[in-house]
Amino acid sequence: MNMKKFENNVYTALLGVILGVLVTLLAVSIVNKSKKFDGDYNRWRKLNLILQEVQRNYVDTIDMSAMTDAAVAAALAELDPHSVYLPPVELTESESELSGNFEGVGIVFNVPDDTAIVINVVPGGPSQKAGLLQGDRIIKVGERVIAGTKTPQDSMVRMMKGPKGSKVKLTVNRAGENIPFDIIRDKIPVHCIDAAFMINDTTAYIKLSKFTRTTYNEFKEAYQNLLSQGMKRLLFDLRDNTGGYFDQSLMLSNEFLEKGDGIVYMEGLHRPRQDYDADGRGSLKDIAISVLIDEGTASSSEIFSGAIQDNDRGVIVGRRSFGKGLVQEPINFTDGSGVRVTVARFYTPSGRCIQKPYDKNYQYDIYERYAHGEMTSADSIKIDTTALFYTVKGRRVYGGGGIIPDIFVPIDTTRATNFFINCNKKAVQMRFASYMFDKYRSELSSFDNFNSLERWIDSIDMEGQFLSYAARVEKLSPKTGEWEATKSYMMPQLKALVGRYSKLDDEAFYRFYLPIDETIQIALKSSSRVE
Repeated sequence: MNMKKFENNVYTALLGVILGVLVTLLAVSIVNKSKKFDGDYNRWRKLNLILQEVQRNYVDTIDMSAMTDAAVAAALAELDPHSVYLPPVELTESESELSGNFEGVGIVFNVPDDTAIVINVVPGGPSQKAGLLQGDRIIKVGERVIAGTKTPQDSMVRMMKGPKGSKVKLTVNRAGENIPFDIIRDKIPVHCIDAAFMINDTTAYIKLSKFTRTTYNEFKEAYQNLLSQGMKRLLFDLRDNTGGYFDQSLMLSNEFLEKGDGIVYMEGLHRPRQDYDADGRGSLKDIAISVLIDEGTASSSEIFSGAIQDNDRGVIVGRRSFGKGLVQEPINFTDGSGVRVTVARFYTPSGRCIQKPYDKNYQYDIYERYAHGEMTSADSIKIDTTALFYTVKGRRVYGGGGIIPDIFVPIDTTRATNFFINCNKKAVQMRFASYMFDKYRSELSSFDNFNSLERWIDSIDMEGQFLSYAARVEKLSPKTGEWEATKSYMMPQLKALVGRYSKLDDEAFYRFYLPIDETIQIALKSSSRVE
């Protein structure tokens, strides 16, 4: 079975599940015209009557649309944390984030000091065509001032997004002069691979941020390039990857597994068990792999991690993943809104349920992990010893929610000096990076080779410049011993933030950050093969 057949099988299976449910529901509605059906109908009619009576009799004018939305949202909240109602705006944003493109102006920006600073302009995008440059400060969107007004970053994003062909005026400050730009919005590609490069002669690194519609194609392009450079081993970074499209996770897993190896199965009260296995046509079956995970790794990322672990195909490094293993079925309405209803659970090949238990404290689970010491000690991980399962080679793995790594990496708290904490509070590092870009704009824009960029950064006394900037602009200076304690961490961080303003963008950021990334360093020192 080739990859195309594999994809078709995935789509056919999913369609079969959906059609099966629809046929079942239709049969029930035709055959069972019973008291139960009447009772269900009356309960929904009760909700309708309540809303009608409120509309007719309530003392003040009310927004019935908003009230109906609130009633639906409240009803779904009684089910599980991931069955949700999405109003039109939220549904559009949710779908565009994963579709592989959205419609907008085509810039990447940060807000280090209450002003949006353009970090990158999408090549060929509408902003580049209009003349926007790296380092521009966005003062206004349309007639609304957003600089110095504490406008939330997500609100800025919404203002700049809009349908293809629509016009928006951005006023930016460049070298002290306010300049207006009329920008025609267009489709903007959304890339899910933040970085892909060789760490050494045989080991490659790929950072995947989400599972979008284009993930498999982007991943394939990346690994083919890395194979041509000598890749024998891959560090695959899924930290803070919250998931996305299920089929993309299947296709990535398929690249690493032998024919017949289980990837995942799903099962629910109204959904019979459906297994998904590898077809043996993958191109990376001989590549050693370490998968990097943390508490932000969820959903499709956990499916991939679980498949690699249960088949003893590679080593999982980091901290216990989030634990989201619920299958959502989308139902969209003609008004642009929709619901996401949980219909089944995901299970790893060994039988582990990925979904962690959900109760009233579900949203605070990550904070509880900190409180219980799980982030700093493997012994503090809450393991359900009754949920014991075995990998293909007989290794013990445990259910209870999330993927527990083979190699635990604690959060490093040793570098948290008062100077470092205060710099973080004021985002001094990010402000310094934008200051350096203004100062060295022409130099930074000239580098498209990492080694050349690194040599140049090492030549400009960034340490001295940062300490001077922090003292002069932010009135922050390290106390005796503080800089020595935090220098080894902060300097690579500063280089990464400044390097991001070069043509190398995120690649420069992750390359500079590499030496202080404890998870990557531990993965490099450890084997990627399960013996």
